[in-house]
Amino acid sequence: MDFFDDILTQDALKQKFAFIKLRVEDHVMYLTLSRAEKKNAIHPHMVQEIAFAMQFAKKTSDIRVIVIDAAGDVFCAGADLKAFMGMVGEFDSSIPQAKGEVLIGELFNKVHKPIITKVEGNVFAGGFFFLAGANYVICHEGIKLGLPEVKRGLFPFQVMAALLEIMPKRIVVDWCIRGYNLEVKAAKDFGLVTHVVTAKTMDQTIQALLDEIKANSPTAIRLGLEALDTISPQESKHTYLRQMLQKTVSSKDGQEGLLAFKEKRQPVWTGE
Repeated sequence: MDFFDDILTQDALKQKFAFIKLRVEDHVMYLTLSRAEKKNAIHPHMVQEIAFAMQFAKKTSDIRVIVIDAAGDVFCAGADLKAFMGMVGEFDSSIPQAKGEVLIGELFNKVHKPIITKVEGNVFAGGFFFLAGANYVICHEGIKLGLPEVKRGLFPFQVMAALLEIMPKRIVVDWCIRGYNLEVKAAKDFGLVTHVVTAKTMDQTIQALLDEIKANSPTAIRLGLEALDTISPQESKHTYLRQMLQKTVSSKDGQEGLLAFKEKRQPVWTGE
């Protein structure tokens, strides 16, 4: 997970981030998705910034837990497809390009620190990487959890792989095929969400969880999560799955789906 030089990670909190906010308090690193105007859609450089923050957390012994949350009403609307197709736009960030390829579907397992994801807004498509990669997912009732890709002529390839690590196969495949919104209580039953709370009890629930985790040996937890990462299948599927997404986006149905979504009309599928 050494995507960046060590000298940079030592000054992580002094860096300028374009897409996230970062702070450390009482052994906890708080990472906030900070692109509310774009519904926190995942930009390629956002992935670089998250990787930078995760390497900082991994190499900083004082950090024992990571909490991920998001600004705005939508936790994450998925990938910014225009940006991933090369239209990245302008942004102001001091985070350099990583030395190697960063695959967000594999990133969170490599930090070897407990991760709590605080969900106060709707989650769609690629936003599920932040839930599937966490050890604890604290979610409000009434949140929309959707995989709408097939309605746009696409398919959630990498998200499917991440979800298959924690949810029943038939549920995941059905969700990907039909593209519906999953109820929060059902998501808890299937293992995607660990705690269902109200707005009033959200912070209290997270603080209680943080207190319990921090009361235990950080070394034991770190080594345990490292062992879990080591015994998990090592062959990466995400490079192949990203290629499949690109193939789908460039298909006639993929282009029609994206155009229809932009024009706010029903797509006309050709099967090509």
